[in-house]
Amino acid sequence: MTTEIADAVVVGGGPAGLFCAASLPAALDVLVLERMPEAGRKLLLSGSGQANLTHTGDLASFLDRYGPSDHGRFLRHALRAFSNEALARWFADRGVRLESREDGKVFPASHRAQDVLDALQAACADNGVRLLPDARVGSIERTPGGFRVCSGETAVESRAVVLATGGASYPQTGSSGDGYRLAAALGHAVVEPHPALAPVKPDPYPFADLAGVSVPDAGLAVMRDGRRVGAGRGDLLFTHGGLSGPGVLDLSRDICPGDLLLISFLPLFRPEEIDSRVVELCRVRGAARLPGVLAPLGLPERLIRRLLQAAGLPEEATGARVTKEQRRAVTAALTAFPLQIGRVGDLSTAMATAGGIALGEVDPRTMGSRLIPGLFFAGEVLDLDGDSGGYNLQAAFSTGALAASGVARLLH
Repeated sequence: MTTEIADAVVVGGGPAGLFCAASLPAALDVLVLERMPEAGRKLLLSGSGQANLTHTGDLASFLDRYGPSDHGRFLRHALRAFSNEALARWFADRGVRLESREDGKVFPASHRAQDVLDALQAACADNGVRLLPDARVGSIERTPGGFRVCSGETAVESRAVVLATGGASYPQTGSSGDGYRLAAALGHAVVEPHPALAPVKPDPYPFADLAGVSVPDAGLAVMRDGRRVGAGRGDLLFTHGGLSGPGVLDLSRDICPGDLLLISFLPLFRPEEIDSRVVELCRVRGAARLPGVLAPLGLPERLIRRLLQAAGLPEEATGARVTKEQRRAVTAALTAFPLQIGRVGDLSTAMATAGGIALGEVDPRTMGSRLIPGLFFAGEVLDLDGDSGGYNLQAAFSTGALAASGVARLLH
């Protein structure tokens, strides 16, 4: 086995690992070990290939975007140390201008994830970072001087190691959970990984023929054993196989098979307000058939027809002939449409991973291990998962930057 020496080893060449390596002092000898033939494969898929890097808003608006409240509190130091505004400046300084959409999502102006990856790799090269592809790490051992990182026929002696291997979603991109195995072998607790930002499949699913139809800003509530265990708002997309869109994806971390999902297609109004509105529409448009009566509600016509069918009303019925019981059935379908969840998308289809390295064993001020001096973490390998819209990539960059600061202080 060949033995090399490096000041710091970064395990993982995704956004967190590359940014961490690029942020370390150029005087350090830094080696990035990437298990795939090329770095950044998952980054190239983000934002449908356009790289939704972050979101607009201040620190406070970010903190509740990462699941449980203690996860947001854990990220406070990292987000404060390297904010979304700092991220925009960093890329602009390297020729990648970012632009914000009306919904707050931030993309490179070119809408090319490749430009983002190129900038990260160029920054690493300018910093003298060595990137070794096809280098899956088999083990990390502690030594008197730090660590011995073994990959194939190569062993690297280093004083500091950063685990930035990503989660376990999209394993074909290299995120296969290696970081969990390596951390557990070193004594760290790992919260069981499970899908986040995943589509859900109701059973039965009555909307398969509405694939491609979307509803903006739907209200969603997850019920389990008669109790509400999750709620959210966001765009809802019907697909051939189930439900997707930001509203469902963000809530998927809280959904289990067997849960009941209640959908409000008009969440800005209380049920009694919707009922009054339906009464008024039936009065004013009494001669029209029901799809036309309900058209002013602003929902897609195909969806209205399906909701009427679910409420047991014939489409050819006119507004003037709707009974009180039928009207209430329509209101219920509009404000609390029930769908039983058969399954949640698995890690092969999820965009992110919930679970990972237990946060209680990581210092949020440095991203350093509380158990093992010289060991640091960055990105999705941690028990952190953000909402859709750029929050996960921002966390990757922010934790990568903070880990770099921690390593630099250790090796100073």
